[in-house]
Order: sequence, then structure tokens, then C-alpha cells
Amino acid sequence: MADKYDLRDWLVEALRANGKSARIVDVCKYIWDKYEDELRASGNLFYTWQYDVRWAATELRKTGIMKAANMSPQGVWELI
Repeated sequence: MADKYDLRDWLVEALRANGKSARIVDVCKYIWDKYEDELRASGNLFYTWQYDVRWAATELRKTGIMKAANMSPQGVWELI
């Protein structure tokens, strides 16, 4: 069963699939299209995953994997 920690990997995967940069909505679409079954089977994460993916982005920024929010256009997430 997936948990919020899986979202970090899925987020990086989504950004890499989109050339290292994507609008937040496109990241969420990618995750849903690829991991819908895992999300549906994940208990409460099914109801919170779009919030939790933002938590994952914050964690990836803290570890230097993603650019800081003020270094990217508004509504866009980018890998370093």
C-alpha cells in the first residue's frame, strides 16, 4: 500500500518525465494517470494525496532535489 513517502519518488518521476519542470496540475495528472490504483488502495492517502504531494515538494526542496519555490515560476515545480 502506498504512503505519503512514495509521493516523493512519484513527484521526481513526474518532473523527469516532463523535462525536469512541470505545472503542479500536470504533476498531479501524471501521478493520477500512473498511480491511480495505488492511490485508491492507500486508505486515507486517497483523500489527502494532492495535499501530501505538496508536502513531498517541500521535502524535496529541503534536500536540494527541487528548486526553491521563489526560484521557479508561480505554479511550476522544477528539479535542480
